[in-house]
Amino acid sequence: MANHFDLTDLQLIVNIGDASSLTRGAEKSHLSLPAASNRVKNLEDHFGTRLFHRNSQGVTLTPSGEAFLRHARLVLRQIDHLRGDIHEYARGIKGQVRMLANTTAMTEFMPVVLSRFLASHPDVTVELRERLSYLVIKAVSEGSADIGIVAGKPATSELEYIPYREDRLVLVAPVDHPLSELNEVAFSDTLAYEYVGLSEWSAIHAFLIQAADKLGYPFRFRVEVGSFEAVCRMIEAGVGIGVVPELVAKRYAQRLNIKIVRLSDEWSERKLQICVRNLQQLPSFARDLVNMLIEDVPAP
Repeated sequence: MANHFDLTDLQLIVNIGDASSLTRGAEKSHLSLPAASNRVKNLEDHFGTRLFHRNSQGVTLTPSGEAFLRHARLVLRQIDHLRGDIHEYARGIKGQVRMLANTTAMTEFMPVVLSRFLASHPDVTVELRERLSYLVIKAVSEGSADIGIVAGKPATSELEYIPYREDRLVLVAPVDHPLSELNEVAFSDTLAYEYVGLSEWSAIHAFLIQAADKLGYPFRFRVEVGSFEAVCRMIEAGVGIGVVPELVAKRYAQRLNIKIVRLSDEWSERKLQICVRNLQQLPSFARDLVNMLIEDVPAP
């Protein structure tokens, strides 16, 4: 099989798939366009199937191409893990951990843990990005992320899940708002009011839009800001209401004039899970990060 394609071919397919462009994929792979095109043709000839559809806008993956891309990512990540393990013996611990998490984990739990982890692993870098839970699971499954933190877990999955924390989403309202008099409210009963929320880059932004869509309601934020503090300050000023993690709401309620109202929806109570493809196959420094996450959870 090595006579038919190599690691350069694998990386080329990943780069083309990410860019949806043969030209940009070739550039990122440091190959000329004819050389890249020839490598793709050789792969397609070898497997007897097309990997890409070519069009005037660029290229799109065929089902065969998607399968090749998925396995290419896994192989390349495994090579990275191999290099990381060898580096541990050769020059001390070096490497990179690619991690995806939801909004709550990103803002509430990761800063303290990452500070400790990076201090104890000076030669390790962490690439941390925020994603919706289903995208986190997809990325870990495909090998484009090493560790994920998600809300809940699917009924069937090839990943390993480690219970992490419990998280609750709550409604925050100005103290003089009609909803502030309630102890609990359904999300559907809040959608007639103006909302304040995080910008579209945040996972919670898309999550709330999806929740409203499932109820058959149109939903948009009247004001979008860049942090939970800004959300709560806008709510205090009477701009609108918002949904934030309970830990966030309680913290800002201590110094802002806002009211916390529980949501009755089942999805508001979430059990966070750490997910990995195979914990024992992760480099030791990545396993250390998982252990630090678990150790950081307060005792019940």
